[in-house]
Amino acid sequence: MELIIQLVAGAVGGNVAGFSLKKLDQGMLINSIAGIIGGGVGGQILSAVAGSGALEGIAGDVVGGGVGGGIVLAIVGVVKNMMAKG
Repeated sequence: MELIIQLVAGAVGGNVAGFSLKKLDQGMLINSIAGIIGGGVGGQILSAVAGSGALEGIAGDVVGGGVGGGIVLAIVGVVKNMMAKG
């Protein structure tokens, strides 16, 4: 169940990041895909690092997924923008 929460939070995080950072926005589909990937990875990393610390349970899954989704979208946007210039 926690992986599903992380993936959904990642998709939301990717779309929020895309909406907030217009230069990195890749459209809703790519934002969602990058967010889902980042949400899964980010959520798992946060769970492994934080363990049973301050961010546990659903709150930790949402934070890890959302932040991970935003980070992966930012990376995808930067890479795509660099390739377009090159």
